[in-house]
Amino acid sequence: MNPKSPIRLALIFFLFLHLRPAIFAQNRTAFPRLEPDPKALEYYRLSERAHGYSWAELAEISLWASGEYSVSNLDKIRAAVETLNSSPAQPEAAQQAAQQAEFILGFMHKNLLKSYSLNQTRIGTLLSNGRFNCVSSAVLYMILCRSAGLQASGVMTKDHAFATLRIGESDIDVETTNPYGFDPGNRKEFSDQFGRVTGFAYVPARNYRDRQTIGQIELISLILSNRIAELESRGNYADAVPVAIDRAALLMGNAFTAKSYGPIFENPFKDLMDRLFNYAANLLKASREEDGLAWAAAASAVYPDEARWQEFILAAANNRIMRYVKAGKATDGRNFLEGQKALISRANYAQLETMVIDAELLESANKIRTASDGDAVLHAIAQARSSGKISEKRAAEMLTFAVHKTASALSASPARDWRAAASYIETVIARFGTNRDLEQALKSYRGNIAADYHNRFAAAWNRKDFDEAERILNEGLAEFPDDRQLLSDRAAVTRKN
Repeated sequence: MNPKSPIRLALIFFLFLHLRPAIFAQNRTAFPRLEPDPKALEYYRLSERAHGYSWAELAEISLWASGEYSVSNLDKIRAAVETLNSSPAQPEAAQQAAQQAEFILGFMHKNLLKSYSLNQTRIGTLLSNGRFNCVSSAVLYMILCRSAGLQASGVMTKDHAFATLRIGESDIDVETTNPYGFDPGNRKEFSDQFGRVTGFAYVPARNYRDRQTIGQIELISLILSNRIAELESRGNYADAVPVAIDRAALLMGNAFTAKSYGPIFENPFKDLMDRLFNYAANLLKASREEDGLAWAAAASAVYPDEARWQEFILAAANNRIMRYVKAGKATDGRNFLEGQKALISRANYAQLETMVIDAELLESANKIRTASDGDAVLHAIAQARSSGKISEKRAAEMLTFAVHKTASALSASPARDWRAAASYIETVIARFGTNRDLEQALKSYRGNIAADYHNRFAAAWNRKDFDEAERILNEGLAEFPDDRQLLSDRAAVTRKN
């Protein structure tokens, strides 16, 4: 057995019809159904009766839970019931309930169960080929007991299920996977026709530290749990969703209840919500963020959980916007964000908008070609900072980047206008303040200006135009009196003179 952890939240089914968001109407993909099978609600309502379920109802529900309901399968169970209850070897229930319950276990193994299969949880399949596991055999045993006037229920552990009966003042366990599993721990004697003991069988009692008794419908619901586990193990998260919805409806109807399901068999709505989010996560894994957001809009209206849905919505929107940003399409990222605004919480929208603004500013900075372009980007950065859209630290980083881009554009070939670049940096420092990067950039551009003086001086000197060379040198030293190269040039002039 591999039952899923069941769950907590309510089925607010009418919301699916009345509050389905417009985004779902876009029908980007064929999503799993969100409304329960009407049969699930019908079966739930049967539980409200004082006398509980008949064996025929339990049979029908178990076949439905198996996804194998048919008249022919129901007839197979009916035939087994008729054979069982007409057997001359069956003890009278009123007088020998324990012997009757033990007889039913043997009857089941002799006539219906053929071979154990770990994951074979479906009743229809069991009827077809005799393969069974702990859940399917326990469910069938419960049905046969009910047909004979006995009330069996289920017991589950973290990885196993079996049946139990209340007989008199005693609770008797039944390991339904074993033909000798009635009341494990007691020796079963075999006698010949003369009453002589010819042998015995012994099934040891299993020491389950953690076990929980569950009702008849809870036991049947483990069929649905195992189907969910099987589907998700194959990566089929879409088909697992409606199975989880039906399971929750079968157990809890369509409204909140305060019912506690115990430490092992938990509230089924947590399991349902987990299935919804597993499917959503699988959409993101396939880079289907828009489908994921459409799914969140549809499913959250029916099964609300603000915190979990917003966590998913934030991840989906973030992933999609990042793909736009990496492709250099910040505007498309902005349009996408605005299109999802109604779905995203205010706090998450602000977080995503910060990312978009950051991308827009960087994209604009990378397109700087003129000083006016640089001024426009610096103005946008200042606005984003003052409005709180980006942090002071990020604003400083982006301002430095924009200044570098502007200075680089101004000093690019063929103009090589180092002075314009340096002047631009000086203006920015005067307006916004300085930092190490800007100081270093300014120093570099001013160094390039000084190098130009030296290069012009050397060119004039080499062509013997000494007066022009000295004029250039004096102009350079007036601006850069401490430049080592220009001071070295002055020393060369002095030596010549």
